Amino acid sequence: MDNSQQLSISVVMPAYNAVNLLPKVLTPLMEMLANGEVQEVIVVDDQSPDATAAEARKMGATVLTTPVNGGPGAARNLAAEQARGDILWFVDSDVIAWPGGAAKIRAAFAEDGVDAVFGSYDTTPAGTPWFSRYKNLMHRFYHQHANRDSTTFWAGCGAVRADVFRKIGGVDVETYKVPSIEDIELGYRVRSNGGRIVVVPDLLGKHLKVWTVRNGIHTDIFRRALPWSRLMIAREGLTNDLNTSTGERVKAVVAGLLLLSVLGLVVAPSIWPWTLGLLALAFALNWSLFQFFRENGGAWFALKAVLYHQLYYVYSAGAFAWCLFEYHILGRKDRLHVP
Repeated sequence: MDNSQQLSISVVMPAYNAVNLLPKVLTPLMEMLANGEVQEVIVVDDQSPDATAAEARKMGATVLTTPVNGGPGAARNLAAEQARGDILWFVDSDVIAWPGGAAKIRAAFAEDGVDAVFGSYDTTPAGTPWFSRYKNLMHRFYHQHANRDSTTFWAGCGAVRADVFRKIGGVDVETYKVPSIEDIELGYRVRSNGGRIVVVPDLLGKHLKVWTVRNGIHTDIFRRALPWSRLMIAREGLTNDLNTSTGERVKAVVAGLLLLSVLGLVVAPSIWPWTLGLLALAFALNWSLFQFFRENGGAWFALKAVLYHQLYYVYSAGAFAWCLFEYHILGRKDRLHVP
């Protein structure tokens, strides 16, 4: 028998105030447990004031409780101390794992040197407002088009060898005291330890989170762009993968020029041909993204999503530029901490 088929899997789900989500997200995992696909399903209640722990026990999961509310990273670390499986499969409490995930994880770990794997969201997120669909579908697009050998890690629906996770110290909850890029940083350490991280495009989950413009922009800037920029600048520099690839950087430059030209129309209306040209170039560069959005939401949705995506490029690139200034000019080289 292939040794990968003998690998046991412990599902780990950090949960906080998730009592209403558990019937949706735990049911498929408990079915996998009943079918022998996974060895255990661990729900870590992060001091929820609601009945998260009771509901998880009622559904048959193993329940652990953090000593204090410490966020999903601390919850994952606690589970890793007691998990019996060879593989820790992290599934967020707002993600419904698709059937067959355990087999896909085992197949990926059968490859030489693989220490971690992750998948992506599906094409039918729960949130129906256009911005929420844009956020979740954009996440899927980047993961589906990522290099198979990744430079990072995603813990929303991702797995890591338990012994490797423990060896490298688990999630860094001192630097990342609030949920942000702690899984990305974990991936850096997996790779520096000599392990491969691979993307498994058909390891899928349905995201139940409903994004708003306000929480989306706040998360993009303060929980993603700023801490990730600081991490890249301090550790390895820019990587050619996901939304930091060379192609994405070119698109960000075009988006910035487009925004400047739009603002310039106020004082110099005659530059409108340049604005139209930059707009056409932006759509040409993002044509595959536009087609993806159109296939999964229609032309009007795709138009709005790609236009907003230009703003996303601008504030993400702006955050990176600020971090470069902060690091090289201001000399603040220790700002990995996320307040």
